[in-house]
Amino acid sequence: MIRTRLSALAATAAVATALTALPAAASTLAADAPSPTPAASTDAGLSVAEMSARWLAKDRGITLATARDRVAAQDGQARTSAALERSLGARAAGSYIDADSGRLVVNVIDARSAASVRKAGATPRVVDRSSAGLAALERSARQQAGSDVVASYTDPVTNSVVVTVPAARVADVRDDIAGLDGVTVEGTSARMRTQANVYGGQQIEFSGYVCSLGFNATRAGSPVFITAGHCGEGYQTFRKNGVTLGTTQAYSFPGNDYAYSTLTSSWTGVGAVDLYDGVNARRVTGYSNAPVGTAICKSGRTTGWTCGSVQAKSVTVNYSNGDGTYSTVSGLTKSNTCTEGGDSGGSWMASTTAQGVTSGGAGYGANAVCGEKVGQPNIAYFQPVDEIISAYGLTLKTS
Repeated sequence: MIRTRLSALAATAAVATALTALPAAASTLAADAPSPTPAASTDAGLSVAEMSARWLAKDRGITLATARDRVAAQDGQARTSAALERSLGARAAGSYIDADSGRLVVNVIDARSAASVRKAGATPRVVDRSSAGLAALERSARQQAGSDVVASYTDPVTNSVVVTVPAARVADVRDDIAGLDGVTVEGTSARMRTQANVYGGQQIEFSGYVCSLGFNATRAGSPVFITAGHCGEGYQTFRKNGVTLGTTQAYSFPGNDYAYSTLTSSWTGVGAVDLYDGVNARRVTGYSNAPVGTAICKSGRTTGWTCGSVQAKSVTVNYSNGDGTYSTVSGLTKSNTCTEGGDSGGSWMASTTAQGVTSGGAGYGANAVCGEKVGQPNIAYFQPVDEIISAYGLTLKTS
């Protein structure tokens, strides 16, 4: 990945990793004016569940009471979804929360599996394509579409593959993959780029760039923190408010997009995420991998606290490096939440459970803003936190 400075980012709209450079003035400001630290209890202020419910009520056109009930059910639905997909194995084909009813739907390929889903309290749906079949179809679509692919994923709602390409290339790519049944081609006017610009979601600085801290954790009893891989690339030393935070111990980018760093004794890592209201933080009680349709929120230094929903999982994205080359990352989760440059590495939460760290998203216009600011769709990607914890043998810090 080529790290692009802010002046260069302003010249093009992009869907990219969220890495932003600190201009000299901003670097000085960061050292002289510490980021406000949440002063209240991590249980104070609106909860993540309440914020998610308010977003869900507005987005779906349902009552706030109904939205609250749905959000309250999400943690249990995530556990049920994961358990069913593990037990059913090859007979499962993804799961999602139905937008109309709020019920958990689990796709299966036979009636026997449907009975197991029903017994677990979820809604079964018999589909034509298995997870393995969809994965093979996605590989074929990416191969035939070639360098035009911006991103791709399997959609459990339609039991199909979605391939995103530049808007001007939609017709050509549809012709290229005309023989593949079950593939939808959609266009975008943005390019994907990473968004790099002590509590989760707060600003971290390195080598003239800024990112966001994801979650605090421990490794073999020592304090560490998680962020995006493209932020730690090259084994960076991170600072906050002019004071050293720690040094990257391991990173993975491209392919994956995660890293972890030591946390020096100057800092106490808190098991909570900044709500960006200047007062409160929200506690982290654990982690999960929420299904499609889950209401979700993120914390990051540029756009603060924003909410949306999980739209797709296991997404493969080709991030633009700004020089005609791409860095490909797989296994990401897609959301319609506002993110911008500098949010990379920031925290994603569903209720009080950690979900992942910001990888990248779509930037529009001269200032590469998120879609909702210019009448375009928000597109954001995060790296699921369960994979990061497993890869590095970490223990998430909770409160």
